[in-house]
Amino acid sequence: MRIPANELRFEFLRSSGPGGQNVNKVATAVRLRFDVRASASLSPEIAERLIRLAGRRATAEGEIVILGQRHRTQEGNRADVIDRLEQLVEKAEQAPRVRRATRPSKASKERRIEAKKRRGAAKRDRREPS
Repeated sequence: MRIPANELRFEFLRSSGPGGQNVNKVATAVRLRFDVRASASLSPEIAERLIRLAGRRATAEGEIVILGQRHRTQEGNRADVIDRLEQLVEKAEQAPRVRRATRPSKASKERRIEAKKRRGAAKRDRREPS
């Protein structure tokens, strides 16, 4: 799935971390904002899964905020946040597997009862004779 560039908003700010004197002068960190609920490129189901997957990165208004400051260049950080958003969207596109209720088999029930009996017998053998 491709998210249109007009739905992404970028903010550039000063980065923490490595960079020497350059870190105090150049705004290399990138903050990506993506309004999931207003996006026309996502279905409502995918949008809800995306917000749930984003966790703390999602705001109450349904906007995902991703901060990138791993790289020393603005271009590198911009590509990094776009990649991270695309990975999140790909994960949200995969529908969760439906859990089907199952019951223990007759053999597994019998094994469980037999194990309980063995454990009880071992404890019984440890007791002092009355």
